[in-house]
Amino acid sequence: MALTRKRVIVTGGAGFLGSHLCERLLREGNDVLCVDNYFTGRKDNIAHLMANPRFETMRHDVTFPLYVEVDEIYNLACPASPVHYQFDPVQTTKTSVIGAINMLGLAKRVGAKIFQASTSEVYGDPTVHPQTEEYRGNVNPLGPRACYDEGKRCAETLFFDYHRQHQTQIKVVRIFNTYGPRMHPNDGRVVSNFIVQALRGEDITLYGDGMQTRAFCYIDDLIEGFIRLMATGPDVTGPINIGNPHEIPVRELAERVIRLTGATSKIVHRPLPQDDPLQRCPDITLAGKVLGWKPAIELDTGLTRTIEYFRAMLTESGEASGH
Repeated sequence: MALTRKRVIVTGGAGFLGSHLCERLLREGNDVLCVDNYFTGRKDNIAHLMANPRFETMRHDVTFPLYVEVDEIYNLACPASPVHYQFDPVQTTKTSVIGAINMLGLAKRVGAKIFQASTSEVYGDPTVHPQTEEYRGNVNPLGPRACYDEGKRCAETLFFDYHRQHQTQIKVVRIFNTYGPRMHPNDGRVVSNFIVQALRGEDITLYGDGMQTRAFCYIDDLIEGFIRLMATGPDVTGPINIGNPHEIPVRELAERVIRLTGATSKIVHRPLPQDDPLQRCPDITLAGKVLGWKPAIELDTGLTRTIEYFRAMLTESGEASGH
């Protein structure tokens, strides 16, 4: 085993997605180096992994070069929710672009296979529905979301240029809405927002009329897609959409959360933020064909697990209401 064990680096490894990925990679017997600057990542997310002798952490910002010896790189570092990526938009762009350059440079130097966590945000406010990987997007390069949307688009450009120019082995995934335990409680996303509001006994805030649709993928399904893509041969580069194609109106999500938490919250409406897409849904035909992947976890099952996580967190901090 010692001869075949892979040394894997996960940037953004203390974040929501990263911590679940670290856990899965360790379970498969790899040595894992978790790199995070803890801007949105949290030590609580990886505390249970610290005792594992094959796990180590490094506080590091990917906008600075990193010199380590690794076999595989998963580049997940970047604040991913509007609340966090708009807090310091210049840093967000630097993390996506300079971070990609630094990680690709590392991959080139050590001959590592490298994975890029891209996003459905590269499609902007789509005029094509559902979105296939061929769709080039409808992005406002000047808006408040552009630091993230354009940063991730530029990162994809860099990955494909490194692949063409230096034969770097790349894997690019476009992530659609994902939820589950260890989401940041203040990330402004609908699943965490609704659950936290319901558990605190507060009104649930809906932006617009609540009829905009989203499709929600549970974290375990997403990580399974990551692992399958990384295991493919050098001819498979992506980009590949990973997400759940089952769309529901945001209002229905709010109603489900109220039912599953047993809350008495009312739904209140607020204006829709600028450039907020009205529809976002992946076409996952390619993931099915190339990876044999499709989501397996039902929304109510995933929501129940996520609610349990937030209930424990809020109870510990004394914020949960009496439900």
